[in-house]
Order: sequence, then C-alpha cells, then structure tokens
Amino acid sequence: MNLFHDIRLLVVHALDQMVAADQLPQGLSYANVTVEPPRDPLHGDMATNAAMVLAKPSGQSPRAIAEALAPLLRADPRIAGADVAGPGFLNLSLCTSVWQGLVGQVLENGAAYGRSDLGNKRSVNVEFVSANPTGPLHVGHTRGAVFGDALANLLDYAGFDVTREYYINDGGAQVDVLARSVYLRYLHQ
Repeated sequence: MNLFHDIRLLVVHALDQMVAADQLPQGLSYANVTVEPPRDPLHGDMATNAAMVLAKPSGQSPRAIAEALAPLLRADPRIAGADVAGPGFLNLSLCTSVWQGLVGQVLENGAAYGRSDLGNKRSVNVEFVSANPTGPLHVGHTRGAVFGDALANLLDYAGFDVTREYYINDGGAQVDVLARSVYLRYLHQ
C-alpha cells in the first residue's frame, strides 16, 4: 500500500464525481494532479494541487473547484479534514486510524514494506563513477559510490531490473604513465 497513491486515487475519484455532476467539464487530464506532503506540516498530512491544475482547463477559479472538492474528500472515512488554503490548495488531515493501520502494515510486511512493481521489471543500468587511479582520492569519490549504490537499491525496491556497473578508469594515457612508473620503480629495486 502506498498511502499517497491511495489518497491520489481518492482525489481522482472525487474529481470524476464532480464531472458526473457537471461541476467540471468532461475530458480533463488529471496527469498533473499530485498528492504530497504540504510544505508546512502544520497544514495537515497531505496536500493536493488538483484545483490549481484544473482551474485553467475547466475555466473555473481554483478556489471554487477546491470548495466543491473538499466535501467530497471529507466524506471518505480516512479523511479527518479537507481545508481550502490560499488560492485553491487543499490540505488534507488523515484520521488516526489510518496511521494506526499503516503501523500494522509496516510490522506485518517487515523489510518488504514499501516494495513496489512500479518499474515493471524494466532494465536500468546504474553506473558508479570510480576514483581515478592516477589522482588523489577525495570525499566526492565516496559520495559518488554511496549515491550510486543507494539509487540502484531504490530502483530495485521500486521493481526495476537493476544492473550495477562500477566503472573503473583503467585505460588511457594516465594509466599508461602509471604502469610505466610502477615498472621503472620495480627495475630500480
């Protein structure tokens, strides 16, 4: 279960209800409608930009859309509050039971909690950039390795078929110079 995804589906369903009631025109795209954490946590648990995104294509004010959408969202038992903010953002507060149920799911699924099939086993190659063997090491080399590994793990968790490739810079003039230097040092022992 992805809580943000589920609440986005709730928002889309409520928008469909508004279309069916002729409060919104047919054929609107919901592609840019998001549900995400609000910038200020005091505003609630989640926020949606639905009214802002649909205002121009529907020819309505965002605030009017938000005020019509809010009661439809409040009707869902998971929603404790849906408050219109500013020009038409909707801040959503979830019922305590939603969070309690989420804790139960986390405990039940353990390390598998949050896994998804979003990637649909599409192949992704994540290349890690190596340190230059002929130059000095610095913290950026470590950062690149950590970031690459973390990104590969995240993509794997999201259902992609991930190939990890650690690129080793072992070719070119610099490596030739290194090899010659080591060989000459060897000869002088």
